[in-house]
Amino acid sequence: MNILLTNDDGIFAPGLAAIYNQLVALGNVTVVAPESSRSGASHSITYKKPLLCNKVDINGKFTGYSIHGSPADCVKLAVMQLTEHPFDLLVAGINNGANAGINAYYSGTVAAAMEGTLLKIPSVAFSLAAEEVMDYDKAADYCIHVLKKILPLKPGIVVNINIPLLSQGDPKGIKVVPQSNRGFDEYYIPKLDDKGQTTFQLAGGPDLTDNSPTDTTALIQGYISVTALAPDMTDHKNTRRLRKIKWSFSTQKNLRDKQNS
Repeated sequence: MNILLTNDDGIFAPGLAAIYNQLVALGNVTVVAPESSRSGASHSITYKKPLLCNKVDINGKFTGYSIHGSPADCVKLAVMQLTEHPFDLLVAGINNGANAGINAYYSGTVAAAMEGTLLKIPSVAFSLAAEEVMDYDKAADYCIHVLKKILPLKPGIVVNINIPLLSQGDPKGIKVVPQSNRGFDEYYIPKLDDKGQTTFQLAGGPDLTDNSPTDTTALIQGYISVTALAPDMTDHKNTRRLRKIKWSFSTQKNLRDKQNS
């Protein structure tokens, strides 16, 4: 199996190395990741300037391609240019911090997985809830356990997997849950910079919980969350409602003629 491994924390991130050590037992792993952290990059791509790509040694353990671009850039470049063989699986992570709820929209890790599925590669995003000491090796054990359970995946499939706080002990289990539409209790902190200008620093409190089972509540309760995502952003229910409208269209000339008549 040919596996593409990427992330948004940067190619030297410990989470990437931890999951790499597990993935090599499953197949041939190609690493293509940003040269530095691109957290919060979402699904941005670079198109106004060329991408710089370097082959780098990663802590003397393996090599990979370092890209001066976003996680989505890494996936596109890997598939379209850097390799000749097709990929059977894309893995993004392990991310420093959970990517649950609306944070999945901002995440470069989840975006990399989504880019993979747009390119017809079965894709998985792995994230670990953030705390002072991050045990990526233990998280990688749980990640690979879940991955083996869900393989094989068909092209077009993307699965978002989050590991809860490991300082609270082993996860209580695994929950397959929908994505929450909530995030942190967010707010901005105004500050004056050295030029006397007011700046605004985004900050956040605890996760906002849901009344029904979601990825966010599962993590808070100490479970591994497994969520199937889709690149199709269409609201099919409202699309059907919009189709029932009796639409009419007039050119600007017809509108002027009606106004003048």
